[in-house]
Amino acid sequence: MGCSLCNTNTDSSRPVMLDTYDWLNDIPDTSYESNIVEIRFKGTRKEFFRNEEGIHLKRDELVVVSCSPGHDVGAVSLTGRLAELQFKRKVKNQEGYDWNRIYRKAMPGDVIKWEKAKSRENEVMIRARQIANELNINMKISDVEFRGDNTKAIFYYIADQRVDFRELIRKFASEFSIKIEMMQIGARQEAARIGAVGSCGRSLCCSTWRTDFSSVTTDAAIKQGLSPNAEKMTGHCGKLKCCLTYELDQYLEAQEDFPNELLTIETDKGLARHFKTDILQKKISYKTDHADGRIFVLDLEDVKKFLNMNKRGQKPSIEGFAELAPKQENMMNVGNLDEKFFSKPTPAKNRTQRLVKLKSSSIHKKTKSVE
Repeated sequence: MGCSLCNTNTDSSRPVMLDTYDWLNDIPDTSYESNIVEIRFKGTRKEFFRNEEGIHLKRDELVVVSCSPGHDVGAVSLTGRLAELQFKRKVKNQEGYDWNRIYRKAMPGDVIKWEKAKSRENEVMIRARQIANELNINMKISDVEFRGDNTKAIFYYIADQRVDFRELIRKFASEFSIKIEMMQIGARQEAARIGAVGSCGRSLCCSTWRTDFSSVTTDAAIKQGLSPNAEKMTGHCGKLKCCLTYELDQYLEAQEDFPNELLTIETDKGLARHFKTDILQKKISYKTDHADGRIFVLDLEDVKKFLNMNKRGQKPSIEGFAELAPKQENMMNVGNLDEKFFSKPTPAKNRTQRLVKLKSSSIHKKTKSVE
């Protein structure tokens, strides 16, 4: 159930954060069209199951599902036609997919046992990191996920090189008395499991809806005319932001109208060199070699026109074209302040005492001189 005050999902199977807008709320129930159900577990792990018993399921309901071995508890994320479409999109080898089935809706006893298993995760993760350090294994235990039946745990780890963790698994099994499964993940997957808020002010794409983690290169930022600032271009995972590829196709399509090389233009004011390009607006800024260094903005069609005029030996005039407004260094400048506002005033009492001391000292000097 969701909290009516802050729209926060209080279901323990989902992270406690402000939920996103439900775009699927108005879609009619299509569970009768397909028995495929998508189940959400801890973090971003989702799997597909068969609803062979025909149980009527709704989103966010807890269900008990079969796994190898034992059983697990998860929350329903998609049903019916939408789950089938998601299955076709995410699973490449659909014929060889290992189907498991849904047993039933979670009973109170199942939920209590599942929550008891989940309560061990943080303690086990800390102890697992200590054991890995004791064995001098170059790896990082990122997260631990217990199965709903409390008989098996998945240890997610990050390692730059191949790790021989056979001794580590034996230590874990004897220490925690459970079956161990080691799963290697990357930096992007770790950020998706932890979750955070991006520079846009919304939850990370990888922890909400994005499932594929294709590599992002610096070429995507360069083609969009973005500043190659490593601090602004990298996300919480330390890699380049995935959103750099969202508008890349639009930029590549707009660049098809641009000439292969933005040459220097000969104008009546001298040479004008390329300064800045606004790809989507199809505007190009040039800066003259004159002493004043005038910067003016041209449309793409004007640039092509001026280049053709240069080929014919003509020097076009740049009068009448909009100049680029100079960048204001400080928008909050309120003028100069008087220094007296920052100087600490002398208390009246202390000033009076000083005057009394000065008078007494002058009187004392006069009496000495008389003597």
